[in-house]
Amino acid sequence: MGKIILTGDRPTGRLHIGHYVGSLRRRVELQNSGEYDKIFIMIADAQALTDNADNPEKVRQNIIEVALDYLSAGLDPEKSTLFIQSQVSELTELTFFYMNLVTVQRLQRNPTVKQEIQMRGFSDSGEDNKAGTPVGFFCYPISQAADITAFKATTVPVGEDQAPMLEQTREIVHKFNTVYGPTLVMPDILLPDNAACMRLPGTDGKAKMSKSLGNCIYLSDSAEEVKAKVRSMYTDPGHLQVSDPGKVEGNTVFTYLDAFCKPEHFDKFASCFVGKKVSFEFHNLEEVKDQYRRGGLGDVMIKNFLNEVLNDTLEPIRKRRKELEQDISYVYEVLRKGSEVARAAAAETLADVKRSMRINYFDQGVLEALIEEQKAKYSL
Repeated sequence: MGKIILTGDRPTGRLHIGHYVGSLRRRVELQNSGEYDKIFIMIADAQALTDNADNPEKVRQNIIEVALDYLSAGLDPEKSTLFIQSQVSELTELTFFYMNLVTVQRLQRNPTVKQEIQMRGFSDSGEDNKAGTPVGFFCYPISQAADITAFKATTVPVGEDQAPMLEQTREIVHKFNTVYGPTLVMPDILLPDNAACMRLPGTDGKAKMSKSLGNCIYLSDSAEEVKAKVRSMYTDPGHLQVSDPGKVEGNTVFTYLDAFCKPEHFDKFASCFVGKKVSFEFHNLEEVKDQYRRGGLGDVMIKNFLNEVLNDTLEPIRKRRKELEQDISYVYEVLRKGSEVARAAAAETLADVKRSMRINYFDQGVLEALIEEQKAKYSL
């Protein structure tokens, strides 16, 4: 069996740089590495509807936004299968079968589920349907297990916050294979190799970059928008004067530099560290950090440098996106073809699952055996 990747995003808005460093950039690298036989990239619209059922238009409109971000960031439909979750009905059927292998109590203990429920303000005890947790959202880990196993994924690249979800998938796979026999592939998690990319904070220093909190830098943001957001970024509140020693740890600007800065940026943007009263010559990020800790290096210089680094990274993505926006029919055709490929792959797994569960009643040869079995039973 080959090496297969399954990953994706909920289409609830444009993708931001947290998505990029947390998973999207790595997906492109893995796609181009040649190490994987198949790569499936899913736009999880069905999962997005679990907490947006009253606003399906939001989900529908953002499918194209996410697809544009995917393609502009470097995902290649010739190397990766891009598809829409709701167009693969086999995933829903697999989810239903897996529901019988997981208890309510186990779902309630899932840290990611608990955190997401709290973040969305769902009430566990409220009788009001609007306040309570939708069943579909509560069962998100089971749906995710169906997505992963449907494509026989061996590897799932995700952020650290999604690790509990993958662990639940592994439990479901183990339970299914124990009860029904070896059928499903056990997936492994692939975390970002850069610690700063595990979970990029918002521009306001909050633990998570979130569209709802308004603390995101989007992949499609203009250079001017990026500059404005970087200028307002949270740094070290104790670094009041340029001469004051500053803290690097917990400083959002340095966290972003850890995630995006490359060695070549120091020559390319050396002018950022030249001022009227002081100038510095840095060769790597550690030298910048050391100077900031000692004092004498102002936040303005650091932010100017980060702005250049981010726009250097985002400009090729923005340019490609502008081109794709002029050919939306191509983008939809990519998704249509990808969904067909994904459905065929998922259908094979569903057939395997039904065979193992012995509910493939009308398969060739099975019906004849059932008839003979029942004839023998009732002829006694």
